[in-house]
Amino acid sequence: MSALRLTRLGPRDALLVLAAGDLFDTPPSEEGARRFLAMPGHHLVLAIEGYRPVGFVTGVEMCHPDKGTEMFVYELAVDPAQQRRGIGSALLRELQAVAAERGCHAVWTLTETDNQAALATYRALGARESNGTTMLEWDGGHATR
Repeated sequence: MSALRLTRLGPRDALLVLAAGDLFDTPPSEEGARRFLAMPGHHLVLAIEGYRPVGFVTGVEMCHPDKGTEMFVYELAVDPAQQRRGIGSALLRELQAVAAERGCHAVWTLTETDNQAALATYRALGARESNGTTMLEWDGGHATR
């Protein structure tokens, strides 16, 4: 078994994102990967074993005038055949290191209440549930009057 490598991707690494395409909810496009990686404050850490991507985490820095900068964990994915080996935890620790280097005062995420694997991973790294919040969503860009 090859050693696991965690690689922080940059603007020139779109093809690595495409190589990890089966880890995403839907296959990423090269344009989408390039755009994400080129945006300041957008981070993607890829877990590679041998020459094969086995997981990734994405994070987005969010900054507010009175709240400072936080890192939002946008998505965490590990190949189902590679789960329960600590890959997700290693990816999150690397993103936490990025957040610390970037001066973020907090790291946070949202997940489905029935996603037991994600909840266990986040809790194992010290995450706490936030009470009194509700997530609301609407289709993007369509304001109603």
